[in-house]
Amino acid sequence: MTYVITSKCVDVCDTACLRVCPMDCILGPHEGQMVIDPDECIDCGACASECPVDAIVHESQASAADLQRNADGARLIRLRSSAPTAPRTGE
Repeated sequence: MTYVITSKCVDVCDTACLRVCPMDCILGPHEGQMVIDPDECIDCGACASECPVDAIVHESQASAADLQRNADGARLIRLRSSAPTAPRTGE
């Protein structure tokens, strides 16, 4: 089980949740909101009480769209951060 950042976070992107996450699994922003990596979340709930817009919910309370957006966002951010950078040319 995991926590999910819902669409209430869109364009808010408050980072209070980042400071309390013991797993550093909150990433972003992605498409205007923060996301939680479902593979890293330990279901502690520390982030939920820190969110000023109540955008963080347990996955059992999240919509299918929020679950998908959260998982896809986390996957894309992880892929981008692990992708090798191209060497610079002409310098």
